[in-house]
Amino acid sequence: MLTIPLNPLFLAEAAPAAPGGTGGLGGMFLPMIIVIGIFYFMMMRPQQRKEKERRAMIDSVKSGDRILFSGGIFGTVTNAKDPYTLVVKIADNVKIEVARGAVAKVMDKGEKFGDKPEK
Repeated sequence: MLTIPLNPLFLAEAAPAAPGGTGGLGGMFLPMIIVIGIFYFMMMRPQQRKEKERRAMIDSVKSGDRILFSGGIFGTVTNAKDPYTLVVKIADNVKIEVARGAVAKVMDKGEKFGDKPEK
């Protein structure tokens, strides 16, 4: 069995207490609250804004709009059946029913695939 000798003088030496205490709970939680606040305003708020814009774009889709799906398929909306689905014409005599959430972009009139958006 391995024994480790302990020096009693080493154990008896302790750091002296700081005058004024340790700062209480405010000194411990204040930096954490500041970091959480920075995280919220730098990461969460922009993401919520983007999702709100995306939701508004999807809700504004109407018949006749040319759309791009997240899978890369282009089509023209022929019927916005209900708040959840669209009937889309993707080729002559080919119509599919898709979820509104699959819409990645509503194309502008005359915009073609590969056109760079104006800034």
